[in-house]
Amino acid sequence: MGYRSSLTFRGNSALVKVIVFAGVLFMHAVTLQAQEEDYVNDKQLRYGDYIYVPTIRTVQFHETSWEYAPPVLEFGSGKQLELSFDDLDNDQKQYSLSLVHCNADWTPSDLMISEYLSGFFDLNILNFSFSENTLQKYTHYSVVFPNANMQLTKSGNYVMYVYRNGDKKDLVLSRRFMLTENQVTITSVFSQTAGGESQFNKQHIDFKIINTAYDITNPYADLKVVITQNHRWDNAVTGIKPTFIAPQQLTYSLDDASTFNGGNEFRYFDVRSLRTYTERVRDIYKDDELKNHVQLFPDDIRSNKNYVYYPDFNGNFMIKNRDMRGNQDIEADYVWVDFFLPYPVAESEGNFYVLGKLTDWMLTKNNRMTYNTNKKGYECKLYLKQGFYNYTYVLKKDDNKGGDETVTEGNHWDTENDYAIYVYHRQRGTYFDKLIAVKNMNSLKR
Repeated sequence: MGYRSSLTFRGNSALVKVIVFAGVLFMHAVTLQAQEEDYVNDKQLRYGDYIYVPTIRTVQFHETSWEYAPPVLEFGSGKQLELSFDDLDNDQKQYSLSLVHCNADWTPSDLMISEYLSGFFDLNILNFSFSENTLQKYTHYSVVFPNANMQLTKSGNYVMYVYRNGDKKDLVLSRRFMLTENQVTITSVFSQTAGGESQFNKQHIDFKIINTAYDITNPYADLKVVITQNHRWDNAVTGIKPTFIAPQQLTYSLDDASTFNGGNEFRYFDVRSLRTYTERVRDIYKDDELKNHVQLFPDDIRSNKNYVYYPDFNGNFMIKNRDMRGNQDIEADYVWVDFFLPYPVAESEGNFYVLGKLTDWMLTKNNRMTYNTNKKGYECKLYLKQGFYNYTYVLKKDDNKGGDETVTEGNHWDTENDYAIYVYHRQRGTYFDKLIAVKNMNSLKR
């Protein structure tokens, strides 16, 4: 009996060790996932578009001539970028911004700050206004740069980050932007993929880089090309190599790397008025804390439906309060928006997300949908400023980096999408990636 008891104890001990080890692995995986998704209160600078403080909302960052323009400037053009955001603490804080130069892959370059900035290395955000006639009180901040106090001296990728009270470790938000030299010319052609079912659901881009007045010695090693769709970075295409090299011309064609899912036109909803029920709004009410709520009508799965064209913002949004005629930046209120996507059985190998500029094109716990077994569908709630919004649903499988709209939206080769081609070059003897050309395109405006 004693011997058998000893064996039983040893067996159970081994089993316990296996269970504990498995548990440790599981917790490590959960922790890693949480670290990837949970950026709130994480003060480690991420070289991308992030919000580090949960009270910071409605970040907008664009070239000043148009509020929907991407944050891309041409070197020497004199144009500027405008950053604005709301702080729901509704007080006055000391915010400042600084810049980091990055390589083509958005890792920090080896340049010293004095090598890419002239003048001051930091810029205080002095423009602010308190909200008016809103239930949700907030402070609206804005700043325009580069200016006389801060000038950029190198092209390439940049990350702009905002911090509080002069402490660069107290991060608030970060945003990508680019400065291009336009040294070469890019020509492009859209086409359907050849053969198979993909010809009806994917969009392919063939393009050429014409370097008549610019020397590219080794394009395979020194040149990097990046393509984005609708200014998303979760599904950006990198690592594209030329398929044919001729004097002063590089051809990129017949390469699957420059092929994208066509997707579908973006879904939309209108909360510019909290007095009127618009097309997609099912209910409007206030909770016990006097917070505005809007419940949208349930969405549907569109992957089994025919493609229908209608104009959209390609994932963008417009801030506006139709109930007030004053300054929209400070008189648009905030509202909880309820999303619901009917789905018969919960996915076992991934999660659904609400995606668009309204979620900074990020896949985080804040816009991750949860499955409601009673209602048989996925739901999510977002706190948004009044306006007109585009959005889409994507599925992120556990082993994939980006979101995929195939299951929820379907893919169509004739969907209207915006694309951008970025060409980076590292000249021999230098230690940073110059951005030598940017080409903006639209799949319908050819």
